[in-house]
Amino acid sequence: MTFKYLTAQGLIGGLIFSAAALTSAQAATQVTIATVNNPDMVTMQKMTPAFEKTHPQIKLNWVTLPENELRQKVTTDIASNAGQYDAVMLSNYEAPIWAKNGWLVPFDNLPDSYHADDLLESVKQGLTVKDKLYALPFYAESSITYYRTDLFKKAGLSMPEQPSYDQIETFAAKLNDPKNHTYGICLRGLPGWGENMAFFSTMVNTYGGRWFDMSWKPQLTSDAWKQAATQYKKLLTQYGPPGVTSNGFTESETLFANGQCGMWIDSTVAAGYLSDPENSKVAESTGFAQAPVAKTENGSSWLYSWALAVPKSSKKQDAAKAFVEWATSQDYIQLVADKRGWVAVPPGTRHSTYDSAEYQKAAPFAGLVEKAIASADPKHPTAEPVPYTGIQFVDIPPFQAIGTRTGQIMAGILAGQTSVEQGLNQAQAFTKRMMMQSGYPKK
Repeated sequence: MTFKYLTAQGLIGGLIFSAAALTSAQAATQVTIATVNNPDMVTMQKMTPAFEKTHPQIKLNWVTLPENELRQKVTTDIASNAGQYDAVMLSNYEAPIWAKNGWLVPFDNLPDSYHADDLLESVKQGLTVKDKLYALPFYAESSITYYRTDLFKKAGLSMPEQPSYDQIETFAAKLNDPKNHTYGICLRGLPGWGENMAFFSTMVNTYGGRWFDMSWKPQLTSDAWKQAATQYKKLLTQYGPPGVTSNGFTESETLFANGQCGMWIDSTVAAGYLSDPENSKVAESTGFAQAPVAKTENGSSWLYSWALAVPKSSKKQDAAKAFVEWATSQDYIQLVADKRGWVAVPPGTRHSTYDSAEYQKAAPFAGLVEKAIASADPKHPTAEPVPYTGIQFVDIPPFQAIGTRTGQIMAGILAGQTSVEQGLNQAQAFTKRMMMQSGYPKK
């Protein structure tokens, strides 16, 4: 093959590359982002061209993983200072802990155009340490009850604004129709502190339970834990879909969207997805109610945010911060609204979203979601006093291991590998051992 060279240009295989273009491409900074594979994050990835158009000096490289795998890989990378990721998706559990460890870069010079005062205060506080934001919220959520209005009408049922778990059981029994692949209820069964335990912890709370007493003694063998675990097992083994221990948030969302669940208690963030006919076969028949209660409203619905942060181990912090600020901005929300409709915007982070007439019109659930987020109180998550903050998690480093192991035990209870009592005894022993190894109670 023969090559001819021109001044400032090279004719190679019939393609002409300008020297300026080559220089520009070489100068572009590649930012690697680790994110969970939830629908809102998939939408964010699809918006890459819009970001790169306004930031031509930055190229985005995506690593998209299931939630449990994301947590494991990102935690290992940041703790070891490996620097594989320049921006990471994390939650209001990790953000304060990692910030205190010195693992994250603070967002202490946000431009006025970011409108930080527009962020919902409870969400912002969950990502703040000593008055500094260490992550910016991409979306925030509480938990609510989704239900099929058509199936309720057919069965002569009426969903109250806030059902009890006894009512949920009655509804599930009447709606369950496995022969037609429609199940009374879908719930998370996939083990993980951020998967099945996110939901199950709210059941424990509303049955009057807690993870620890004020002396940091584990309470996993209490009557409240036993009652919650018994109800959880009954709902899923009698009225849930098969293979429930493989169903996390994403799998449950897909089941409901495909019309296979009569009810689903989970994150408010799914409301937009389920209301979009492009995604959901039941968009016109999806109803919304508050998360159920049993004995107390304390901790019956969670408060959680997925946020973006920049690790200190990143060698491209400025470019990564530019991306994070863009992806959590009012402009990004407007971009999604323009491209995919207001119902698809990431919810729960900004007053301006809920003040928008367009959003209120497109999202009939907006008021209910805003109320659920506002009513969740991480500082008073249980009926009895506790030494920790957090509704569906405990804000201490050992909880990640404790929650993950307890989630595995709960999955074993669902699968019939162990009884409720035996499983909770195992979880209690593991939790007690982990707390002692971690130096609790602190002196």
